[in-house]
Amino acid sequence: MTLMPPLATRRALLGAAGALALPGGAFAQAGAPQRGGVLRLATRGLDTSDPHRHTGSIVVQQAYVEGLTSIAANGDVEPFLAEGWEVTHGGRVIALRLRQGVRFHDGSAMTSAEVAANFERYRTRIRGGSLAEPMRQTEAVETPDARTVVVRLREPYAPFLNLASEFWVLSPNTPGWDATIARPIGTGPFTFGQWVPNARLTAPAFRDYWQPGRPYVDAVEFDLREDADHSIALRAGDAHIARVRQDRLAALARDPNIRLARMKDSTWYFLSFNNRRPRPPFDDIRVRRAVAHALDRRGFMNFVAGADGVVGNQMVLSTHANFSAELAAADPYGQQDLARAQALLREAGVDPRQVRVEMLSWQQAYAQVAVQMVARLGFQVNHVALDDVGAQRRAAQYDWDLAVFSSGPRPDVFLRYVRLMSDGPNPTLWGGIQDPELDAMIRAAVAEPDPARRIGLYNDAYRRVLDRHYFIVLGHSQDVIAHRAEVQGWEPGFTWSPHWASGGIAGTWLGRGRG
Repeated sequence: MTLMPPLATRRALLGAAGALALPGGAFAQAGAPQRGGVLRLATRGLDTSDPHRHTGSIVVQQAYVEGLTSIAANGDVEPFLAEGWEVTHGGRVIALRLRQGVRFHDGSAMTSAEVAANFERYRTRIRGGSLAEPMRQTEAVETPDARTVVVRLREPYAPFLNLASEFWVLSPNTPGWDATIARPIGTGPFTFGQWVPNARLTAPAFRDYWQPGRPYVDAVEFDLREDADHSIALRAGDAHIARVRQDRLAALARDPNIRLARMKDSTWYFLSFNNRRPRPPFDDIRVRRAVAHALDRRGFMNFVAGADGVVGNQMVLSTHANFSAELAAADPYGQQDLARAQALLREAGVDPRQVRVEMLSWQQAYAQVAVQMVARLGFQVNHVALDDVGAQRRAAQYDWDLAVFSSGPRPDVFLRYVRLMSDGPNPTLWGGIQDPELDAMIRAAVAEPDPARRIGLYNDAYRRVLDRHYFIVLGHSQDVIAHRAEVQGWEPGFTWSPHWASGGIAGTWLGRGRG
């Protein structure tokens, strides 16, 4: 079986991460791994116990479920539950060779039959999600032997191997398989233990894990409070690894017991218009342009990430293969221009003092910065800030005008574009775009096997997004992950996943001052 290289590489992002190096960012390891202790981790939440039905928070579940492929720290695709693959017939046939000796948490063996059953569940019982599009493209799944799965696609689908990193394989014996899974049975280094929604998940080690001798710790305890300030817990030793806020970095950098490093991929911030049911005056392109001119993107990104915040008009950083220098150079909103914004409102016959704007966001401080920028035009802004689930539910009602959100690292650029499609997952954050021509342009990019031509097609699609002002990109930041000095064998990955084939919590151990 030929091990195929990734369809696109993002090695250049490593250069960006290095440029943003933080004090205390060295990952020194001392001696052989030590066993025992509970690793306490606080990065993201968990919105469902059914890995196939996730709606956004997919980070925690990757401790107990694994994909067919994995995204390495440099952004490349690497083998995981599939140890190799071969792509033939112009990209329409993908033969996956499964790893031998993998067992589920109930002790049963993972074979091609179990993987095929997961394909069937995705195809017949799961609506939406990041894998909805590749599942629609799947014409047949064959299992010629216990270790081979052959996937036949209707047409070439370039992101398949990258997205297979989010094809989480569960045992078909999992309770709730035909409905909603409450206690997933996966193959990961840790098992699904006690879950208290919005509070914590305790995941005990799986001692029959397929990577010999791993994991090293007895359990991982996840703090699921996404909006909490974890810096105090880090300094006190009550958390070992945590996402930290920008305003806490200076203090943490001075602490000799704390190490800081940035994620390899970026989180991008954007202001969306209601595209599904736009209300006057935001159904007028001139008013959308006025709002865009009113945004001080440099000021916004300074608030989010200080000098390390990157201003831009695209969904990827300038170091990404899909970045377009041409689109960047043509950006008319590089500098805030209130005079031009007000002129556009007058041209549209809009008196902003007579307009009440319903503006939606998560409960994040950065949202208030955008609110104040819109209010400077004279609009009466009613800002509704909700938690993750509440904001997504409200967004789906399409009874709002503007929204400010962010979106994190993804294993393939398609997972940014798919949110813009008429039937894409979580389209609400981008205003529920309904644009058949845009859908066709994105599908054309996905089906293009040549990487250079595919990038060009993606950029053509994004040019349409820019022209119609479906949303305004504010900029990018690379989130900071902190860990205590006693944490060994750990560094942040390309995405938010705490576990991938060549790194993460399976190979992490606790040294002195262990938990």
